[in-house]
Order: sequence, then structure tokens, then C-alpha cells
Amino acid sequence: ARGLQDFGRTEGYFERLIARWTRQYRASQTAELPAMERLIEWLPTHIPASARDPAALALLHGDYRLENMVFHPSEPRVLAVLDWELSTLGHPLSDLAYHAMAWHHPPGALQGLAGLDLAALGIPAESDYVARYLARMGRDDLAAVQADWPFYLACNLFRLCAILQGIARRVQDGTAASPIAREVSAQAGAVAERGWRLVGG
Repeated sequence: ARGLQDFGRTEGYFERLIARWTRQYRASQTAELPAMERLIEWLPTHIPASARDPAALALLHGDYRLENMVFHPSEPRVLAVLDWELSTLGHPLSDLAYHAMAWHHPPGALQGLAGLDLAALGIPAESDYVARYLARMGRDDLAAVQADWPFYLACNLFRLCAILQGIARRVQDGTAASPIAREVSAQAGAVAERGWRLVGG
């Protein structure tokens, strides 16, 4: 409806994502991360059929997380989503899984929710959050999504690890701009391990 049919390639989203971030990781690698090596080997051979469904093609944000949202000051709604420079066409569950990584990171450098009393904070469990998303999208395939959900999460944890390695390389080269770059980039190994635990370990 908005004329974005050619905003990105329409096929092979996960194949391209895995290949691109493997190259990025190799170009900036500062340490041996065994879990990342396992993900690099495992992910391309385990892309689920649902991830290749052409009917699922959608506009993706690419960095869809709470920090890129502007919330209404007194109502429970999002006013804007910022930072669209990674946007493309792809599978919508990739954005949802990237957003859901917060449920897997502990509080701290990556601003996670793992280990917190979510009910006391008024935050839904990850499974309830995903189910609510599917319901809002008019989808009735919760069981199928749950079966493939570890892949979507692991793929995004893999990508995040590659991003963190890029930050680590900039820290090493003395070109990192953020004052917390060293602290954030130090999470790369733990992020890869979370991804590998979801799918293989």
C-alpha cells in the first residue's frame, strides 16, 4: 500500500542475514567464542520452513527494541518507533524475536529482564507476549510459532553477538564512541552462549 514492494529483497532473508553477520563477525572478531562458532555452523542448516514462507513477507525494523520506542507519557501506547536505518523486507518474527531478547538478557549492560519478578513489574511472560502478538496479527498458529521460536531467538542472539564483536573491535582500535562500549561489548560471549543453549546445547 505504501509502495515498498522493492524496499528489499523478497527471498532468502535468513540465509542472507546469517551470511552477512557471519562475515561481519569474522571481520571484527577479537576472541574465540565457541558458542558463536556452533551457531555459525548450525543456523544455516536449520532454517525452519515457516521462515521461508513468502506470504509472511513484511517491512522489518531491524533493531526493534524498547530503547527505540517513544511511549505516551500517561497512556499505555507507543507514539513512535525510531532508528529505521536497518529496515528491510523480511520475516516479521525476526523483529519480534529481536525485541524478545530482553526476556533472555539479565539486567545490566544489555538492559534485560531475565530473573526479574515480571508479574510484580506488570510485564507479561515472554510466551504470553508472543501469544498476544499473534492474536493481534490475527494468527492462529501459536503451536507452530512456539516450535520454531528457538531458531528465531538464536538467530537474533547470533546477530547481536556479531554486533557486539564489532563494538569490541572499535574498543580495541580506540574508535568506540560510547562511554559504555567496553562493558556492552564484553557481553558478546554470553549472548552467543544464550543462543546456542536455545537450539543446541
